Amino acid sequence: MAYDIEYFHPKIMEDIARWPTSIRADYARIIELLLEFGPNLRMPHSKAMGNGLFELRARGKDGIGRSFYCFVKGKRIVILHAFIKKREATPKQELETARKRMKEVQHG
Repeated sequence: MAYDIEYFHPKIMEDIARWPTSIRADYARIIELLLEFGPNLRMPHSKAMGNGLFELRARGKDGIGRSFYCFVKGKRIVILHAFIKKREATPKQELETARKRMKEVQHG
């Protein structure tokens, strides 16, 4: 059975819409895989970040995009945060934003 995707806030979709075309295209392809495979999607497309948080790993000729997501009751996936990656390591602030939102989604 397929999964459903929702966004924590409409601003996240707006941020992704501003990503360079090559990164957005890869993101769209990976989202399709996520919808089909859910928690079975693995590297290089998805990476577990611990405690139920996952990273979607989009890339294109213009750079690297990352979005964080989690699974919620049923077959729901919530995209919590998205950004263009500019350094090798994921910035702590980006990770903390996603973790805070995940707690809100899971615990109200």
